Amino acid sequence: MDFETVTPEDFGRSLTGIGLNLVVRDVKRLAAFLEAVFDMKTHRATADFAIMTYHGEVFQLHSDGTYAENPLLGLLPEAGARGAGLEIRLYETDPDVAAERAAAIPDATLLQEPTDKPHGLRECYILCENGYAWVPSRRL
Repeated sequence: MDFETVTPEDFGRSLTGIGLNLVVRDVKRLAAFLEAVFDMKTHRATADFAIMTYHGEVFQLHSDGTYAENPLLGLLPEAGARGAGLEIRLYETDPDVAAERAAAIPDATLLQEPTDKPHGLRECYILCENGYAWVPSRRL
């Protein structure tokens, strides 16, 4: 599917499995962060929406304004973290590389340095400016 030309209707009908929509304050800013730190690809980025791809997976970014009629909008905090309790695990990203890249981005917060875990993964925790926890992980 060509994410640059697909109609919204055809894109919506193509979605299967589990979907992830992140409601964010600044779509283009988070898309740039995800590209810079995790090598993701951005498609159709506007101030309100972007399609993101990561190793064959697809998810969406939406601005607060696009959720005006959505029941979740009233639950979003005006400031601070939004993603408390959610870990977005990226099993195809080297945590050492991602941590180094994130260190160069003022709005990124490295919650945990790359660490070898007893469950067989090396991982770190990086918060984006919206408070979502991104966890790049590699098998040991």
